Amino acid sequence: MFIGHALLAFALAVVAAERFAVPRERALRYGILAGLFAAVPDVDVVYAPIGLLVRSAQTVGPDVFWETANVIHRGPTHSLVMGAVLALAIYCWVVATRPARALSLSLAVLMVAVGSLVSGAVGGAVVLVYTVTGFVVAAIANRKGVSPRPLLGAALVGLLSHPFGDLFTGSPPPFLYPFDVVLVAERVALHPDPTGQLLAAFAVELAAIWLAVLAYARLTDRELPSLVSPRASLGAGYAVTALLLPAPTMEQSAHFVFSVLAVGVVGAPVRPFRREFDRLRMAVTGLAAVTVGAIAYAIAYGVL
Repeated sequence: MFIGHALLAFALAVVAAERFAVPRERALRYGILAGLFAAVPDVDVVYAPIGLLVRSAQTVGPDVFWETANVIHRGPTHSLVMGAVLALAIYCWVVATRPARALSLSLAVLMVAVGSLVSGAVGGAVVLVYTVTGFVVAAIANRKGVSPRPLLGAALVGLLSHPFGDLFTGSPPPFLYPFDVVLVAERVALHPDPTGQLLAAFAVELAAIWLAVLAYARLTDRELPSLVSPRASLGAGYAVTALLLPAPTMEQSAHFVFSVLAVGVVGAPVRPFRREFDRLRMAVTGLAAVTVGAIAYAIAYGVL
């Protein structure tokens, strides 16, 4: 979901910018900025390498990594409250007046203190990384000439849209952290079958990516059909893996995710060293192949 969060925020920001008649170049800039902010909450996985240091090297693997990361993943960094406060702190900082910057630093310190009090030293450290990363993104945007109000809007879109994407793939984040209020108690069930749930969640992810592709194509005056090569139909061959691989679930999904993503190589250009080769068409064709492959697998799994 890492990419999906960013691309969904990109699409939302671009659509919002178009509604306000923002010029295309600026709309693209705001979309990219919102996508960067949407990636910020997942810096909480920084805890995983630290937690893994206490384990034997023989025990380290993908499952162990995520087990360790989930000690703090989808915690304070996935809170709508913390996201809104961080966006406000960032806004105050780029306003650049002395009172505004004093308020910005106060809010940042308050966030870290709350994280430490509610979630202990690990929570405080993760919130510190989260806050610093948000400020770094804001500093880069400010240097690129993004003014405070659009930056605030992009930060809100990115930081506040991120937690909702996790409703389909894992345990619901604490939307109102640090308050002890449960907004959503369970993961959104899209299908009663565990494999069906995974495939449905993957479809949501693909839909978010396609929205971003469509938004970018509109900004650049590209027709979506022209960006998809007929080679994408080769993704249908992925259906055979329903016979070869164990049925994936949300808990055991790596073999499905990595193999279906590998289908995207059909988008690679036949002659990659030609100057006129279209990188966007390559990427969209690869995405289309993955989409066809996922649909083909779902059909084969349903038949079997």
